[in-house]
Amino acid sequence: MNWSTPDDLMGAVRKRWEQGRLLQSLLAAGDWPWRLPLKAPGSQDITDCLPDVRAWTAALAAMPQVRLEWREVRHRVQGTQRVVKSVWLENIDAAAALIDRQAELERFRGLIQLTLKNEPAALPWLARRPLRALELASEWSALLGTVTWRRAHPQARVFVRMVDVPGAHSKLIEQHSGVLAELLELALPEGQIDALQTRFARRFGFRERPARVRMRSLDPAYQLLPGLIDPDLTLDVTNLKRLAPTWRRIVITENETNYLVFPSLPESLLIFGSGYGFDALAELPWMQEVPIHYWGDIDSHGFKILDQLRAHFPHAQSLLMDEATLLAHREFWGIEPEPVRHPLKRLTENENALFEALRSHRFAKNLRLEQERIRFSWLAESSLFGSA
Repeated sequence: MNWSTPDDLMGAVRKRWEQGRLLQSLLAAGDWPWRLPLKAPGSQDITDCLPDVRAWTAALAAMPQVRLEWREVRHRVQGTQRVVKSVWLENIDAAAALIDRQAELERFRGLIQLTLKNEPAALPWLARRPLRALELASEWSALLGTVTWRRAHPQARVFVRMVDVPGAHSKLIEQHSGVLAELLELALPEGQIDALQTRFARRFGFRERPARVRMRSLDPAYQLLPGLIDPDLTLDVTNLKRLAPTWRRIVITENETNYLVFPSLPESLLIFGSGYGFDALAELPWMQEVPIHYWGDIDSHGFKILDQLRAHFPHAQSLLMDEATLLAHREFWGIEPEPVRHPLKRLTENENALFEALRSHRFAKNLRLEQERIRFSWLAESSLFGSA
């Protein structure tokens, strides 16, 4: 017997709740009353299993919160029988009570009232993401307050730490920057949004932490700060952009040990890389004018980082990221935990051939050779030092 049971009907209500559709009905008209999906007994069922039909009917009749609609079935043997035709929920309160969600329903009603009072422009967000709003219920007032503060202070170029709203500390704003971005898009006038920016702070007029670059000169005759001996410097990009260095080449390495012990190289600057983050370097116009050599791991992520670097600096060259280096250090091969699976577009022919060999496990499965395991004698014999 494939008839709908009370559990089936409650499951349909739970599903609609989990989809957010029940809460959405508070902000949209026309959803109530709701006729629940019902598979009911037919005439033949009354003939073959009347006791089961009666038990099924009694079970539905015992359900709280629902309204039953009946139909009469005239049967030549069993006589006239009343069978449930449909099951209705009159309103959202009945639906929430049926699945024990009254507390969440009242909490969402409170969020609606708070939003109507303080930031009505955010109502479409509540309608679109009601369950996420419930998760943020304890922080919703602070999030709305941040939106209101930003609109009221359009010229304030401040760090998010300086937003003066009860409960809106910097960690909350940073943690929920995605939600705040969606709310600000709804609430701010067009002139307060920098449509060309995608990063939260820049798009909505906040200040960012200064981007910094860590570097050291490989030539004692070329120092960023005169008078210091082999300095390891970290400078913010704003001041670094003001320099007009005359380096002959720039080397980027991803390994700190390699960075600290890299051999001397005339007229060369060494930069400590930061994985996939090249936004800071991209702001330095003088890097476009100098040859760049990138030394990363020989694995799929090393090549992906190189590919990303070339998005900013198409002229960048790889250093010791070739098949000869890989095969010469077989004893140091390791395993890459989560390799890159998709093709890369900015590799040279030889680089791409090695990348595809790694992807296809030609040498070994998920192979990697970390740059710190490459012998320094191999580095000293590379073309980089041959051209020095």
